[in-house]
Amino acid sequence: MPYTVRDAPELSPEQRDLVRLARDFAAAEIRPRAREVDDAQTVSPLDLWAKAAETGLSSFMIPAAYGGGGVTDLVTQALVQQELCHGDIGIGNLLTSSGFFAAPVLELGTEEQKERWLRPLTTDAPPLTALAVTEPDRGSDAAGIRTRAVRKDDHYVLSGQKTWISNAPYAQRFVVFATVDPALRSRGVTAFVVERDAPGVTVGKPMRKMGQRAIVNAEVFLDEVVVPVADRLGAEGEGFSGLMRTFDASRVLIGASCTGLCRAALDLAVGYAREREQFGVPIIEHQAVAFRLADMAVRTDGAHLATMRAARLFDAGQRVTVEAATAKLVGSESAMFATWAAVQTLGGWGYAQEYLAEKWMRDAKLEEIEEGTSDIQRLIVSRALAKS
Repeated sequence: MPYTVRDAPELSPEQRDLVRLARDFAAAEIRPRAREVDDAQTVSPLDLWAKAAETGLSSFMIPAAYGGGGVTDLVTQALVQQELCHGDIGIGNLLTSSGFFAAPVLELGTEEQKERWLRPLTTDAPPLTALAVTEPDRGSDAAGIRTRAVRKDDHYVLSGQKTWISNAPYAQRFVVFATVDPALRSRGVTAFVVERDAPGVTVGKPMRKMGQRAIVNAEVFLDEVVVPVADRLGAEGEGFSGLMRTFDASRVLIGASCTGLCRAALDLAVGYAREREQFGVPIIEHQAVAFRLADMAVRTDGAHLATMRAARLFDAGQRVTVEAATAKLVGSESAMFATWAAVQTLGGWGYAQEYLAEKWMRDAKLEEIEEGTSDIQRLIVSRALAKS
């Protein structure tokens, strides 16, 4: 019997149906492909992307006004994300990556821009897209990015280098964050939508990664790329605040992804501990193992509760920077613990590729790093404590 965290009691029948759809899709389509995709190293499962699009799982978070599923509340999005990532966190994150691109467009874009760039994401054959923020010497310090955007009459010229860009080898367009003046730091950061086939845009070779290989990363080079003013999102200098609001939501969803991974690891560990015998009894009857499983369950619930609290506050229109940082921090470190504990419980088999435990432990590590390391999340929380 799989371990489950209780669904939000306030969900409508339609919301529950969507969560159930994600759960069934994860079990039937995602989990069976997890090892194959991991072994492929630098190849995204585009056939699963296509299947998710056919079922609406790649665009359920896009507003109905632009052809999407219209599920704009973060509570439901988090529960769907959790189910997809219970199947496989890398594939689950790939299948909902349209939401990452859509968020700054929704936050900063005009109605014409939303229609132009969001509508294609809701078709039966949607393009893959990407968000380009990180630079070789600018990761956590997003206010200090160095990619330049120089205004010339009715267009901008963008030059710079982005790295670790998810979906880059496949993306047809990018939301690129650049600065109109590095001296302004956050007040100079501006967002642009850049087409993949624009002259001056090149993408580096796929990066070989420790885990979450379903999403392929690469560098993106911008060599005097001409971008019309009409493709700027918001006004000059509004990009950073838009990005931070985007991070508030996406960090909550990372908490949800991690909760799904925690559940998967716990399911595996409990199932194994019930069957594996040592000293004449199943190892789940040995206190050392039983207590480790209990710790996994407690941390899984903690990740879920922190995520749902932040999601509910976000849906209520409140600022959730601290709560989102908490959800990401608790979720990512719980996932790292739960996957380590699964490997430990399986012993030698946990170290072998016969089971997914070792893969999940590699996958979990990314969540302590991306979209602000655990250090950054602690910095956000500690600064809030200093001001309170």
